[in-house]
Amino acid sequence: MLKDETLVSTQVIRWKCVESKTESKRLHHGRFVVSPFKRGQVSTVGIAMRRALLEEVEGASTTCAKSQGVVHEYSTTTGIQETIHDVLVNLREVALKSESSDAKKAKLSVTGPKVVTAGDTSLPPSVKAIDDSQYVVTTTQPISVNTESEIEKDCGYRIEDLNEYRDGEFPIDAVPMPVRNANYSVHPFGCGRAMREMSFIEIRTNGSLTPDEALSEASKKLIDLSTPFLHVEYEDVLHFEDKQDPSDSTGSSTQFNDVDELGVKSYENIFIDQLELPARASNCLKRADIHTIADLPNYSRGDLLKIKSFGEKSVDQVSKALWERFGMKLPSNNV
Repeated sequence: MLKDETLVSTQVIRWKCVESKTESKRLHHGRFVVSPFKRGQVSTVGIAMRRALLEEVEGASTTCAKSQGVVHEYSTTTGIQETIHDVLVNLREVALKSESSDAKKAKLSVTGPKVVTAGDTSLPPSVKAIDDSQYVVTTTQPISVNTESEIEKDCGYRIEDLNEYRDGEFPIDAVPMPVRNANYSVHPFGCGRAMREMSFIEIRTNGSLTPDEALSEASKKLIDLSTPFLHVEYEDVLHFEDKQDPSDSTGSSTQFNDVDELGVKSYENIFIDQLELPARASNCLKRADIHTIADLPNYSRGDLLKIKSFGEKSVDQVSKALWERFGMKLPSNNV
């Protein structure tokens, strides 16, 4: 018995795909077995993996649309079977895959009568529709439909701010999650002190990622999230007594140049995605070649305001996130 216990305890945790099928272009299913775990470890890993699959894996989605001659989201248009609201919902549900982290423009220009599908949309080279037959709208008369939409990459569920859109643009509550469903189950095996557990993980995606790609991406996200804790020592823990308003750039602040002196050297490996900024603000920073927390030292509030499409609200969001997550403020010089 002692030999069996030693054998089990030294086994490396491995995973294997035991089932993979494509139920449709927009529904891929995968089932994986992972083992052996010690008792209790499956729940620890399973909960974290499920949340990462549903909330951390990036996907592409339509975030806003603009159509000629339409002034209200809930209006109806002669010759179009659906209301504008229904059309926006259909656009949101179109499964997309984007190879770029930047926002992209898509155009839909058709003349009816016609059943309009995702395949009728003109997409940029870096973006593709997973299912060209996915329904968008039906025109019942010989009218032209001209719509321009914006496609962005993000994760989780994103609720748009109505106040940020003008000139006939209609915001869309985006659902860029490529993983539609994820579950895990716990299965014990062995007996006594040699009791171990295995886990079955089931993943369903919208076709923009395969289940195994989603599993790999979620694993990388979990590793990235835990990386800062690998370098934490007691001396590195800061105690801030002065809880000033992070948007106040006149007071004293923790300078980014002191990061190395504090012994926390992992900021260059922490991407700005960890600030969990709205996609619009995050994409603006990336377009300005600001990709990690370590890229921010040379940017004051005034410098950030010079970035195209980056307003006061976005700067406040960056400042607040830095303070709450890292206890830091933007440099106050050059404002």
